[in-house]
Amino acid sequence: MDQEVVFPLVAFVGQDLFKLALLAIAVNPSIGGLLVRGEKGTGKSVLVRALADVLLPIEVVADCPFNCDPHNPLLMCPQCRERYNRGEKLPVKQMKMKVITLPIGATEDMVLGTIDIEKVLKEGKPALKPGILARANRNILYIDEINLLPDHLVDIILDAAAMGFNYVERENISFSHPAKFILVGTMNPEEGDIRPQLLDRLSLCVDVKGIDSPELRAEIIKRNMEFQLDPIAFRERYKEQTENLRNRIAYAKSLINSVEISDAMILLIAKLCSTLEVDGHRPDIVIAQTARALAALDGRDSVEPSDIQIAAQLALIHRTRKGGLLEPPTLEEIEEAFKKALKEVKSKLTIKIEERYKTAREYIENILLTPIVPKDKGKVSLKGEQHFFR
Repeated sequence: MDQEVVFPLVAFVGQDLFKLALLAIAVNPSIGGLLVRGEKGTGKSVLVRALADVLLPIEVVADCPFNCDPHNPLLMCPQCRERYNRGEKLPVKQMKMKVITLPIGATEDMVLGTIDIEKVLKEGKPALKPGILARANRNILYIDEINLLPDHLVDIILDAAAMGFNYVERENISFSHPAKFILVGTMNPEEGDIRPQLLDRLSLCVDVKGIDSPELRAEIIKRNMEFQLDPIAFRERYKEQTENLRNRIAYAKSLINSVEISDAMILLIAKLCSTLEVDGHRPDIVIAQTARALAALDGRDSVEPSDIQIAAQLALIHRTRKGGLLEPPTLEEIEEAFKKALKEVKSKLTIKIEERYKTAREYIENILLTPIVPKDKGKVSLKGEQHFFR
């Protein structure tokens, strides 16, 4: 489906928090997976596919089925690493990032891949018939109805995502390959939930629902009809905005490692999570990572309270609290706890902190409508993304 014409992300009406979550994990895939909960017909799969459309191509080893990074031996399969270490010049090609969809009814062998016994016997070396995780490496892995997937398969995928490698052991033969991907799972809560242990391992979560405004609903109808009538012409209308977003993501990725998060902002995160009695320390770390990605997308090199405010909305609404005795916090509870924590941090550190908060809508408008102007153009390449995953 390389020739699939997708609906432009910049033309999608509403769902601003969802868009921000997708862009954040695109800028910093190490944040972890994103869970999207919502009723049918809200455009969940449309937005996921639109994300791949605004990501720059990556360079891969041309003759490798695992999309290995030709420049980084740490992100190579054993065969590519062996060739690299021998000094062999690996063949390179550019590849557009794809959305790899996990099919309903997928089996463990389909996900992990299987040992190629014939090749092992013929060549005497471990060899793998690639599975879905192989194709997903350095791409987007999309799981629709993730709540209906067997728990053991979700565990396998989350383990691979956490380790960055897929390990296959069959018939006393083992094989591994890199498995770094952007993970997005969608679900309709009416069809069942995910058990808390798995839910906690999905770093971000956003709830989506249909838009109430008649004016915005009318705009959704018009844009979808126009796209169906002539998708090429429709995409051309949004070409400049799409290119601006593509450049902004590339710039944010070049900036992310330079984004500073002060001790005051770290304390703000800690107080916020403590106030809400969130279980474990993973949510605190996810908020910090997401806040840095949001700052980079906004073109800044330091984290502000508004970044933490939005990041907390994405990182906490699905978290267990007080050892599972409390339900996950609502957006209103997160907002209240954030303001309380900010007040305490200002009082404790006796510092002045800008209290102007930005909504998800304001973030998206700035990201989509404002062309990015790098402070140091010499250090930023907007032509290609060779090291999307680090």
